[in-house]
Amino acid sequence: MSVGFTEMILIVLFITVVFGAKRIPELARALGRAEYEFNKAKTEFRDEKETLLQGSPAEARDHTEK
Repeated sequence: MSVGFTEMILIVLFITVVFGAKRIPELARALGRAEYEFNKAKTEFRDEKETLLQGSPAEARDHTEK
């Protein structure tokens, strides 16, 4: 499903009416920070998983007991 030009204009108008033009930069910044934190946590989780999978079963067991 693709969003066309008309739908994008309607979405932008709706957001402007609901939140006001002054709040849009704040919302965009908050959304950017949230995306950054999500990607950071995802990367840390992936690195931790790879570390545990490459280690011995005893190391994995010791790590989960902490």
